[in-house]
Amino acid sequence: MNTFGRNFRCTTFGESHGLAVGAVVDGCPPNVPLTEADIQPYLDRRRPGKSPLASGRQEADRVEILSGIFEGRTTGAPIALLVRNRDVRSEDYDALRDVFRPGHADYTWQAKYGLRDHRGGGRSSGRETLARVAAGAVAIRCLEPSGIAIRGRVVEVHGATNPETMEAEIRAARDAGDSVGGIVEVTATGCPPGLGDPVFGKLDAAIAGAMMGIGAVKGVELGEGFGAARLFGSEMNDPITAEGFSSNHAGGVLGGISTGQDIVVRLAVKPTPSIRKAQRTVDIAGKEREITVEGRHDPCIAPRVVPVAECMLAMVILDAMLEQGKYREWTRRADGRDCP
Repeated sequence: MNTFGRNFRCTTFGESHGLAVGAVVDGCPPNVPLTEADIQPYLDRRRPGKSPLASGRQEADRVEILSGIFEGRTTGAPIALLVRNRDVRSEDYDALRDVFRPGHADYTWQAKYGLRDHRGGGRSSGRETLARVAAGAVAIRCLEPSGIAIRGRVVEVHGATNPETMEAEIRAARDAGDSVGGIVEVTATGCPPGLGDPVFGKLDAAIAGAMMGIGAVKGVELGEGFGAARLFGSEMNDPITAEGFSSNHAGGVLGGISTGQDIVVRLAVKPTPSIRKAQRTVDIAGKEREITVEGRHDPCIAPRVVPVAECMLAMVILDAMLEQGKYREWTRRADGRDCP
């Protein structure tokens, strides 16, 4: 499954150490203003090499729009987005050609396909998320005329919630040759009520699936999430007044349909599995081995997951809007004309 979405469809391609990574977006509404400059800021926030607390891989991650745009606007045709890989050091992974890295998809890819790309994880690498960000940035641009805004942040790292303490936790893990996980929160504001469908087409189910599709994510919750299990109904229910809802424990979705409140989703991001500490594993022949993973890796993935989660949420919301055929209705310009 390399394609995401029903109406706004994103197909990603490329590997960590291949020539390029990219996406083809199909189903994008026509006549939406779009240039590389609309996409690049999201790629810049995700790209490696910007901080001593991130992977040292030096990639400019400059996006190229190859199709689907005429005179600065979308045409309705497929939009091809390409980002070339420049700073690959495949030799860093030579020792791992026949060894399964704990916490990675090495073992499962070998079990399913009978072969795998050992160079940085190939297709299962976190670098694949670059393509999702490029496609999601297009979705964000499509949502802007409707007044929908999506913002994410890291709210916790290894149990710490203070920004300085978070950074200290990451530094300590890095210096010890280890890694830490964190929690990312993403909020969509301005979302109209009525998006999503009951039973099997629930908006919150689509959001959860999109977030769990991010490689490092091991848990997803909306609103109170798991905390709801510890509340009374009188605490969990959001009272409705003439002015609207007076709280948002549901996280903006009831019965699988948006309420018009902020959609609030949180992601549990696991520690980076590539660590310098010695780990036990086996090789392709089943022989027990001990390995340390060298190369350039993030001691905490959570900060770079933020733009990925924002873009995945944008694609889900736009897809739901297009599903109901109400994109034109919800994207009025200030001058009163339809955006597309």
